[in-house]
Amino acid sequence: MAVTALHAAASGMKALDTKLNVLANNLANVNTVGFKRSRTNFEDLLYLIARQPGLQNADDRFVPHGIQLGLGTQVSGTQLDFAQGSPDPTGRALDLTIEGDGFFRVLYNDGGQEVTAYTRAGNFTRNSQGEIVLGNSIGSRLDPGITIPDTAAEIQVSPNGLVQYRELGQPNMTEAGQIQLSRFVNPEGLRQIGKNLYLVTDASGDPVDANPGEQGAGTILSGNIEMSNVDPVRELVQLILTQRGFELNSQTVKSADEALQTVSNLRRF
Repeated sequence: MAVTALHAAASGMKALDTKLNVLANNLANVNTVGFKRSRTNFEDLLYLIARQPGLQNADDRFVPHGIQLGLGTQVSGTQLDFAQGSPDPTGRALDLTIEGDGFFRVLYNDGGQEVTAYTRAGNFTRNSQGEIVLGNSIGSRLDPGITIPDTAAEIQVSPNGLVQYRELGQPNMTEAGQIQLSRFVNPEGLRQIGKNLYLVTDASGDPVDANPGEQGAGTILSGNIEMSNVDPVRELVQLILTQRGFELNSQTVKSADEALQTVSNLRRF
């Protein structure tokens, strides 16, 4: 009946509205350092089985197909795409890009409790105490912490994450600390909390900590930051397809409504 079509089209409009929100967020973060785009996955709903496939007909033959009426669609989930973003050369020693797999570890205050958060953004800087912090709105401190004194004239970060500095008037470099990276079995299961940060969940699995270049972790490229992996052209194409899909579903709602009106008017004849 038209009621089934009405509900199926309505579910399509609801699902496409979710996809539109995801696309809008991707495009809004096209210039966000270390941002990873999301995609919307769909799945079909239950089916009304009017006739089972494979039933026998009057001639004792199996019918090749049945009568199955779908009830629409729903969003099965939003999936993060951790494809590498392009590096943007800046020349700043504390602008770091992870070439390969892994996340930087920083500290985050979650409801009054300091927990470990993870990020691909590498726009680090120093706070007033000389600690290396992430250049987000809350200045998340690097974990384990590394402090560089204000007398440092030069800072170097090696591909294996070793941070060194040279003080004014000194010829030799001094070791400040070691940056570590964390890997996950399922990074798509991390929870996004904004501020370029992720938190671990049961879906992501426990982190595997290692120095850059070890145990499958990527290496560090100093003087560059990883930009967003959002492709504006691709997102705009998806935006147009989503709009057209929404319009088609709305047309289905209109057609189903007209069919129901025709049925309700039959009593007048």
